[in-house]
Amino acid sequence: MIETENLSLRRPEIGDLDAIHAMRSDLDVVRFLGGRALGREEAWHRLTRIVGHWTLRGYGMFAVVEKSSGALVGEVGLFDGCRGLSPAFDNAPEAGWILASAAHGRGYAGEAAAAAHRWFAATHGEQRSVCIIAPENLASFRVAHKLGYKSFGQVEYQNGPVVMLERIPGREA
Repeated sequence: MIETENLSLRRPEIGDLDAIHAMRSDLDVVRFLGGRALGREEAWHRLTRIVGHWTLRGYGMFAVVEKSSGALVGEVGLFDGCRGLSPAFDNAPEAGWILASAAHGRGYAGEAAAAAHRWFAATHGEQRSVCIIAPENLASFRVAHKLGYKSFGQVEYQNGPVVMLERIPGREA
């Protein structure tokens, strides 16, 4: 488990299904992730995919728990998305962050993502990482830039454009 000032990051567990379903069925949350709410079955598949990724890779998305309430408020981490976007993108761990609507605007995405990156570097070594962000998702761009990500291209993904960003250890944000 990773502790920050306001959050605990841990591996997802079966009891997280309801919170993941609620978060991923909120259209405000998924508007930049294809814009489609997930049903309970799809949320279950998402949860099992995250848990399986930890088993296969030794890293993955963390469940983000707000310390003050004990509520699961998001998913943050690094993973192998196997997206097939480009060799420059697909050969690096991919960072991601998603937070429940109630957690928006509190700085939790940056706090959790920074902690996840520190954990990843400590356990898997400093290395280049990537992420993709919809061009209109300004909040995610702010998080990415604070983490040191810089744009290196744009591609089509799931019927829309996404900006590819990379973070190179040692390069200033």
